[in-house]
Order: sequence, then C-alpha cells, then structure tokens
Amino acid sequence: MARPDKAAAVAELTDSFKSSNGAVLTEYRGLTVAQLRQLRTTLGDDVNYAVVKNTLTKIAAKDAGVESFDSLLEGPSAIAFIKGDPVVAAKGLRDFAKANPLLVIKGGVLDGKALGSDEINKLADLESREVLLAKLAGAMKAAPQQAVSLFAAPLSQAARLFAALQDKLPAVAAPVADEAPAAEALQDSAEAPAESASTEETASADS
Repeated sequence: MARPDKAAAVAELTDSFKSSNGAVLTEYRGLTVAQLRQLRTTLGDDVNYAVVKNTLTKIAAKDAGVESFDSLLEGPSAIAFIKGDPVVAAKGLRDFAKANPLLVIKGGVLDGKALGSDEINKLADLESREVLLAKLAGAMKAAPQQAVSLFAAPLSQAARLFAALQDKLPAVAAPVADEAPAAEALQDSAEAPAESASTEETASADS
C-alpha cells in the first residue's frame, strides 16, 4: 500500500474510532466471504464491520486515544464500529460467534473504557434500550409507583444534569440584570426635566 493510501486508511480508522460509541475487535480467520457478508447483515446499519490491517490500526487507535487494542492486534483482524445500541451489537456478535466459532471476540472499547471478551459477552446479556423502554411503558401503565422506583437511579442522574445546567444560567442572565440599573437611571434622567419644569411653573405662578 502506497504511503498516501496508508495515511488515508489511518485517518479513516481514526475517525471511525472517534465517531463510534464503541468498537469490538474480532479475529475472523477461516470465515468465508459469504459468512462475513451474513455477519454484516446481522449487525445492521448501526454497525460498520470492517477488515483492518493491524499495523495501521495500531496507529489509528493511538491517534484516537484507544490503547487497549495494541496487544490484541494479531492475526486476521476485523473491527465492529458501533454507532447504535452497543447491547444490540454485542448480542449480534456473540450469537454469530456461537453459530460460527471461527469468529473470535478478542476485546473492545465502550465510551473510552476497555472491555475484555467476557465483559462483551456480559454486555450481550443485558436488555436492549428498546426492551427497557417497552418495560417502562408497561410498568407505568400497570403500576406507576413501581415504575418510578425501578427508574429512580436514571432519573436522579437526569436531575443532577439539569441542576448542573441551571447553575450555569445565572452566569448567562447576569449581564441582563446588570443592565437594569442603567435603564432605571436613564428613565430617571428623562423624568428629571419634567419635574424641574413643573417646579419652575409653580414658582412663577406664586410670584
């Protein structure tokens, strides 16, 4: 591969690392082209499953701040770059690997945190976002109080986020408040001549 092509490939991989929610490194030795095509179809549009060169991937991962892949980049490598629900992607990879043992899940990274193969399998055992939302809707319909208790932790996290945003609001609103005295002073100065004129007229009438 020519040097400009290598630079372009590294830049593309770096961008994939940075723009993805997570990435799972696999070894695909022995899988046929048809099986790889089937895997891509199984993972769907929210996952880009790309065959990569180890040396270029090491450079790209370092540029993207991903250090957990260095020791794993051996043999024929392919990476699943995840842009959707990581649970769904993990399930797709885990289930395909069960049916096709030649696919080996070696490790991954999720939101900047390194994951081992066992952790990816545990992630696959979780319920997807859609399932959780469906359960929330059912719980709210059947037992609202139970649903509130079930989702108390996520709601408290949201509350802390809103509180942090509110802390920033006074800093934004402060200039508006500072302008108020100036506006009042301008109004007072506008009213002052009228009062002086009234005083002069009264003095003139008295004389």
